[in-house]
Amino acid sequence: MQAGISTASLFLKKPNEEAVALLREWGVPVAEVFLSTFSEYNRNFGRKVAENKGNLFVNSVHTLTEQYEPQLYGAYDRVREDAFSILRGVMEAAQETGAQYYTFHGVARIKRTGNYDNFSYLSPKTREICDFCRTFGVTLAFENVEWATYNRPGVFRELKRDCPDLKGVLDVKQARISGYDYKAYIADMGPALAYVHFSDVDENGVTCLAGKGLFDVEEMLRCLIGNGFDGAILLENYAKDYAQLEELKESYLWLQEKIYKFTK
Repeated sequence: MQAGISTASLFLKKPNEEAVALLREWGVPVAEVFLSTFSEYNRNFGRKVAENKGNLFVNSVHTLTEQYEPQLYGAYDRVREDAFSILRGVMEAAQETGAQYYTFHGVARIKRTGNYDNFSYLSPKTREICDFCRTFGVTLAFENVEWATYNRPGVFRELKRDCPDLKGVLDVKQARISGYDYKAYIADMGPALAYVHFSDVDENGVTCLAGKGLFDVEEMLRCLIGNGFDGAILLENYAKDYAQLEELKESYLWLQEKIYKFTK
């Protein structure tokens, strides 16, 4: 188990190609690359990131999911074909970075009606997406997100019935927003939990850097270890959560020290 940082934490502060170079300089061992727009969803951009990352391991890629992921589940063939065309570019970028996983949200629950919980419809399409990613050597990893497909414990287990290769991503912040204990998501994903997105929270319920809030990190580590977890815990913060870049580095070092004490 090791700490890392998502380039999402550097959004509006450093573009991805500069963000991975900075993380490399800091000695961060593992990262997620948060591809943020269509011009980054291609092989050439993936190569640019790869050129700058050095020995930094890219655990996963993430995208601005609302741009095309809901359409991967669309009923209209032409819509789905266009969405898969975009996904192909994302996978090519992921290949170039060496990413192992693709952090996925799926359908956005923004309408009053929809196939949001129709698993006989969702599961086969999820398997198709999973199989598509697999052809690029990338594993689909569903993240718990309050406003998306995996909005509560139990959804992952249902999807995995038809998609045995599916992995899970625990987002601690999104678990809190959803109103469910993050431990329930860990239990739902079980051994399929691949990695974690982490941010702390202060007394006002506002996100903050690891070590600056009230979240019981040691309890989370005990729970993860008890689940057999040995993946990356990636800091995923908003730009507003800190002022100076050095603060993010210090937060990473704080988390890495916590993990070291629990796993040595």
